[in-house]
Amino acid sequence: QVVDELEGRMSQGGVVVDYHGCDFFPERWFHVVFVLRADNSLLYQRLQSRGYTGKKLQDNIECEIFQTLYEEAVLSYRKEIVHQLPSNTPEDLERNLDQITQWIEQWMKDNN
Repeated sequence: QVVDELEGRMSQGGVVVDYHGCDFFPERWFHVVFVLRADNSLLYQRLQSRGYTGKKLQDNIECEIFQTLYEEAVLSYRKEIVHQLPSNTPEDLERNLDQITQWIEQWMKDNN
């Protein structure tokens, strides 16, 4: 149902999707996939501060340890379009925004 709901918007292009998984999104929707990664100790503190406890906290930490979302992305899309970016600090956030912006600008130059 999610794919059906988004199909019209995605077919127009120019859309950024922020989601915690990707295995059901069709590859035709994406030119690039960025997977944000975090150091486990920082992620643990971050999730605790958001009120995560017990199994939910454990599941999220294990997901990061085992690279679950990255592996899911590599299995769902061509490996060459999947990129990992560190997401530990505010400086990482700024670098990631810069890198993604640069990627978009280059893609537009190459494809327009």
